[in-house]
Amino acid sequence: MASDVCPNTSLERLLGGKAAAKLEKEFGLSTASELLDHYPRRYIEYGQLSSFVDLREDEHVTFIAQVLSCSERRMQRRRGVLVEVIVEDIVGGRLKMAFFQGWNARRQLTPGVRAMFHGKVGSYAGELTLNNPEFTVLADEQDDAAAQLGEGSAPVPLYPAKSGLSSWEIHRCVQILLDLTDVRAWPDPLPDSVRAAEGLPSLAEAYRMVHRPEDLGEPERGLERLRFQEAFLLQALLERRRQQLRQTPAVPRPFCAEGLLTAFDAQLPFALTEGQQRCGELIAQDLSGSEPMNRLLQGEVGSGKTLVALRAMLHVADAGGQAALIAPTEVLAAQHERSLRRMLGPLCEGERPQLRLTLLTGSMSTAERKKALLDIASGTTDLVVGTHAVLGEQVHFADLGLVVIDEQHRFGVEQRNALRSRYAATPHMLVMSATPIPRSVAMTAFGDLELTLLEGLPGGRQPIETHLAQMTLGPRVIGRVWERIAEEIAQGHQVYVVCPRITQKDTGGAEGQMDRAGVDEAADASVELMAERLAEHPLLKDVRQAPLHGRMDAETTEQTMRAFERGEIDLLVSTTVIEVGVDVPNATVMAILDADAFGVSTLHQLRGRVGRGSAQGLCLLVTRLPDAHPSLERLREVASHSDGMQLARLDLERRREGDILGASQAGRASSLKLLRVSRHEQQIARAAEHIRQLSEQDPGWEQHPDLRETVDAWLSEHERAEEFIQHG
Repeated sequence: MASDVCPNTSLERLLGGKAAAKLEKEFGLSTASELLDHYPRRYIEYGQLSSFVDLREDEHVTFIAQVLSCSERRMQRRRGVLVEVIVEDIVGGRLKMAFFQGWNARRQLTPGVRAMFHGKVGSYAGELTLNNPEFTVLADEQDDAAAQLGEGSAPVPLYPAKSGLSSWEIHRCVQILLDLTDVRAWPDPLPDSVRAAEGLPSLAEAYRMVHRPEDLGEPERGLERLRFQEAFLLQALLERRRQQLRQTPAVPRPFCAEGLLTAFDAQLPFALTEGQQRCGELIAQDLSGSEPMNRLLQGEVGSGKTLVALRAMLHVADAGGQAALIAPTEVLAAQHERSLRRMLGPLCEGERPQLRLTLLTGSMSTAERKKALLDIASGTTDLVVGTHAVLGEQVHFADLGLVVIDEQHRFGVEQRNALRSRYAATPHMLVMSATPIPRSVAMTAFGDLELTLLEGLPGGRQPIETHLAQMTLGPRVIGRVWERIAEEIAQGHQVYVVCPRITQKDTGGAEGQMDRAGVDEAADASVELMAERLAEHPLLKDVRQAPLHGRMDAETTEQTMRAFERGEIDLLVSTTVIEVGVDVPNATVMAILDADAFGVSTLHQLRGRVGRGSAQGLCLLVTRLPDAHPSLERLREVASHSDGMQLARLDLERRREGDILGASQAGRASSLKLLRVSRHEQQIARAAEHIRQLSEQDPGWEQHPDLRETVDAWLSEHERAEEFIQHG
């Protein structure tokens, strides 16, 4: 055992070039710590049969089974023999495997033999199978195979594997590493006091329990320690971020009792809801302090988040600062600009308005853009509404006090924090969403974002009814969708028909495509084709229709949206450009075609465009998926739940957290190996409390060098995460 093997020691030095190259190619593992953090997926006692119930098609699996029969026959279309082996699992389930030219399988896999198999699960004639799997016969605890896998009485770890690297090859590499390494000499980021309080083993003992367990009870104890370590380190990284934010404080923006905010509240034709008042008070308190606000405002679609944000922007303007509201699309930015002007009324009208509002988008003319940039840089404008164009390096604010990100699930971390990173005094940050993406829920659980819930709906609003329309149940389903739309238009209301693509050539984004025969009226859910079909539909051919999508020029888009807002268009056939921010109170029905092509957040946002007036809103989720398709569960959840945070938590369980400390929004990029926010919130809370107490007593972690060294090493190896921690 060598004490000079450290966490960053290369696997090539320890295992040799061939094995190290395989680990790097298949799993991206290149150091000692990375290999030890490649945890087994499950454990079985040596020689114990596995169960086939967990087998899934297209997965690479490792299992132990007993051979029932082994036979061979000559192949009809090619030379040689096919060996068929039938094996049995622990509960009597059977699986047939095929070995082409399987002379070795015919010789070794005789009835009664127990063997470990590794391969990719496929299917044949409707049943699961493995073709040409690798196998190791487990005939005697003293034979070479048993020696490879460990002591005969110890549990056997089964690792996530790939076609080029089997579970037992990984197991062999881990055992070599453990033989060569004194893990006790590695930095242990958990202080002794924390380990004692939580009753957790040391790092070295945890790795031993996970990779060399003596009984089936040890792995979970080891994994529990490593899981808590993840929570602890993430809390430490977030604490480091908070410390760095405090080093670049915000400019305090005290409340002005006689300013624009008071005048705005006085001219409102309605009273603020209790939720709007409470959220406004919390945000005002943050804005008045020198610590930069980093708050997530979560409220249902139509709950008045934009009004809360506008009041915060007026608070900053009263204190002499500027505020920026950033939207994901030009349609939404233009809608926000019009909406804010309507709400502000006389405050932003006339030759000398009390408040100056500027729109900045990428499609503006050169002259318009130059004037907007000059107004922003000189401080002439108070509020800026724009798209990603506001994030450009050429945009300079005179005194940026607040950044509001609308529908933050459409922005990456670097995008939404680009403005904050460019100013000596850190602007306050308010992000808004009706349905936080899983990553946002995760960040909230880790305490990085201060969550503010905007509860309740404005008076007169009714919850939106949502129904699933499965076209596989017969042509009457889609027929009824068009009938319902025609009925609503006949009553004087307006309707959205949302499509997942613009043209028939666009194929991205849709899941679960299937045979379209028999569903001609939605043969291809594209804006172009559906606009043509609906213009000819007997029930809808006489209604006023228009298409809307992201490839239309800005002027046409603006004209179409204004016409729809004025009630001059009855039916808008659109893509998701109307997903957020569009406010047409007379729109009461939305049909989302091929709804399975959209994620939970998008579906929830889309349906929020209807029912914004006093009339009941209706959303129809139209799908061609069969009953057994897994994506239907997502649609059923959306139809069953109107609460955005509940939908976000369900989505979190399905998609995982995303890269907690990085920029990725997708769950596949998760920086977490063992911790799951939806299941381990208690561990996260305990870790946060330990970090809080430790940092109060020792802000620089001088008495805990292993923790400081581990955090510093992580930051140096993850530059994008460091950017995120710096910018919030």
